Amino acid sequence: MVTADATQPRHDWAIGEIEEIYTAPLLDLIFRAQLVHRAHHRPNVVQGCVLLNVKAGGCPEDCAYCPQSARYSTGVARGELLNVDETVAAARQARDQGATRFCMGAAWRDVPHGPQFERVLEMVRGVRALGLEACCTLGMLTEDQANALADAGLTAYNHNLDTSPEFYGRIITTRTYDDRLQTIARVRKAGITVCCGGIIGLGEDRPARWRLLQQLSMFDPHPESVPVNLLVRVAGTPLAERPPVDPMELVRVIATARLLMPASMVRLSAGRLSLSDEAQTLCFLAGANSVFLGEKLLTTPNPEVDADRRLFERLGVRLQTEGTVPPAPTYAHE
Repeated sequence: MVTADATQPRHDWAIGEIEEIYTAPLLDLIFRAQLVHRAHHRPNVVQGCVLLNVKAGGCPEDCAYCPQSARYSTGVARGELLNVDETVAAARQARDQGATRFCMGAAWRDVPHGPQFERVLEMVRGVRALGLEACCTLGMLTEDQANALADAGLTAYNHNLDTSPEFYGRIITTRTYDDRLQTIARVRKAGITVCCGGIIGLGEDRPARWRLLQQLSMFDPHPESVPVNLLVRVAGTPLAERPPVDPMELVRVIATARLLMPASMVRLSAGRLSLSDEAQTLCFLAGANSVFLGEKLLTTPNPEVDADRRLFERLGVRLQTEGTVPPAPTYAHE
């Protein structure tokens, strides 16, 4: 049996090793993942994050799962970039709800230069001034933009790989896999931690999931955050009729991610509304230690905060009260 050393992270996992881990009897897999999880994380604590859509719709890309693409009729209207005060007010509300990380997403292919980017920098400063971790997902970045975000105090930048390199072209044609890797490299070079994961249920097979996990584990260091998303099927997108994924496959992905990347935050992200409390509990047992709070993730539905609180109370789980990375300098915004 392949063993995962909880003290020595690896970046050279072979596909055969990942297959052996992933396909183990589920109870054995969860048990092993929980042991590694406890060696690196507090087992009864999860981080609460909130994701705000600061610029909705109108994206020129063709990501087959995305309701914000301008190519699909999904009912998502193209919006303007929010102002700084609106964003900081939403971050303050997120903090009051128990979140310690506030994420800002914009439906751009790449980040525009000029006043809009300057506004995003001010948003980041404002969020950090509240004592929150700040994460952005804005599309592709230049090196100068990554450095500017770092100077503003950005905690993490989200740029998902989505799926395996081999399956990727069936989901997206307007941005290459290498484009994504280059953006992640620029983020790392700027000193910003990386939030990078993928989506389950796009029509990929198990080997594609193993390849995605292998790609993520090859980053050195591993991503600070690994969001695991379950496809939310949205009418009007090419994947609207995809059959749902067995929740046990999601549990296997999370457990394998935990074993391959022991110290990373594994974030149970989009698609939670389709999971029972019992399925979510298995995800936490398998190593997930973060969720997104609030009724929406960008444009898709998410469990209500009260529903999450009730679940956490039943499980004896509490929300983390401090961030997971060192604080950035404070700013005089509040």
